[in-house]
Amino acid sequence: MLTPLAQTRFSAMSATDTPLPPDVDPRSLSEADWKARLSPETFKVTRKHGTERAFTSPLNDEKRAGTFACVCCGQPLFRSETKFDSGTGWPSFFAPIGDGAVTDHEDRSFFMRRTENRCSRCDSHLGHVFPDGPQPTGLRYCMNGVALHFEPDDA
Repeated sequence: MLTPLAQTRFSAMSATDTPLPPDVDPRSLSEADWKARLSPETFKVTRKHGTERAFTSPLNDEKRAGTFACVCCGQPLFRSETKFDSGTGWPSFFAPIGDGAVTDHEDRSFFMRRTENRCSRCDSHLGHVFPDGPQPTGLRYCMNGVALHFEPDDA
């Protein structure tokens, strides 16, 4: 069940990105359902494990206090206090909002071995985590901005 704050996290979404009602199990949606709810770019990144071009997300420059949530289901994923400028062109964080917010999956695409991150509620592809981030974790959660929605604390 989503918190009331999570249910309101969709003000800056693409006009075609439609949030799920809190009583809908996102794992029950078909590929056609997701295509109907999401913009083509959001669908490609979150449902087909794509990557947005670096330096294209407005969330790179987001500095306000708030929560970054999954654009597909609204689950809170990261807090602004953990965001940092990694210089990579994607929004980066040193820790998720809680132990269960994201799940890790082995990714062996492109002849590399990486750790993919997905939303634990709807299994949307978010990005990857790397062991070159700042303290206190030493991790860099490199996220696709199109997979996230930002809700400022003062909203």
